[in-house]
Amino acid sequence: MTDSADWEQTGPTWKRHAEQVAGQSWPAGALYVVATPIGNLGDLSLRAWEALRRCDAIAAEDTRTSRALLDAWGITTPLLAAHRHNEREAAEAVIRRLAQGERIALVSDAGAPAVSDPGARVVREVQAAGYRVVPLPGPSAVIAALMASGATRDENPGFAFAGFMPSKAQARRKWLDQWLAWPVPVVMFETPHRLRAALQDLSAAAGPDRKVTVARELSKRFEEIHTLPAGDALVWLDADAHREQGEFVLVVHADEREAVPDEDLSPEQRRIMEALLEDLSVRDAARIGARATGLARDRLYAWALSRSRED
Repeated sequence: MTDSADWEQTGPTWKRHAEQVAGQSWPAGALYVVATPIGNLGDLSLRAWEALRRCDAIAAEDTRTSRALLDAWGITTPLLAAHRHNEREAAEAVIRRLAQGERIALVSDAGAPAVSDPGARVVREVQAAGYRVVPLPGPSAVIAALMASGATRDENPGFAFAGFMPSKAQARRKWLDQWLAWPVPVVMFETPHRLRAALQDLSAAAGPDRKVTVARELSKRFEEIHTLPAGDALVWLDADAHREQGEFVLVVHADEREAVPDEDLSPEQRRIMEALLEDLSVRDAARIGARATGLARDRLYAWALSRSRED
């Protein structure tokens, strides 16, 4: 733990850095889109602190949640509501204040606003009105989960962010088939009460051997990150009752199975699979194709997945 002597030594350095940030350009009549901590209050950047302190008002998804963050950092800037149900009115209020030369910050409850949280409409309307939008990057559950998953490659660093899974089972399965056909890691969010059903459907769609990273309570006290085959996810979940609590990010690693070359299927087998893929998902085409051709489902799944990527 840092003692008082350490603080006496670092205090002047911190003050100097704060003064350097304060001396940067802070244009008036601009919207500052500010990323805030996703759990750990220490993740608020010095630049974000200065912006929230300097702005004339902060448009927040939930003013009570944001007030707790501001109080923790000694920020007294007034708040105004900008949530999913009043974004149009909030955008109009923000634009009126920008027209008066004010600086307005936009925040969500946690992380980056206007990505998976409300705020995109405010940003669009502010831009359309001709005012500047200044993004202040910071904490992100998506990037944090990817950093801990090892799912990306420096030679091919791409990934897909899919957001929250649909709540209805049938829609969720179709959604998973579409996203898991991408040849890159796929990041998705899930809620505690739907996690079990989601992991079960994910295993069926991805195949039991495909790797999945489950990231729980990122940056918080009970943070837990585990990578395992999709088929083992429910066993892992059942090993500790606490694992169904909190906020979850799932990273489905890219499919590492080798594609089945076209020449490994007869012309008639290819015709059947191509016909099935016109109307069915990769998973369903492989399942029905296995019955029609007598070939292994996993083999046809790999072939169909490769074909869907080419398309």
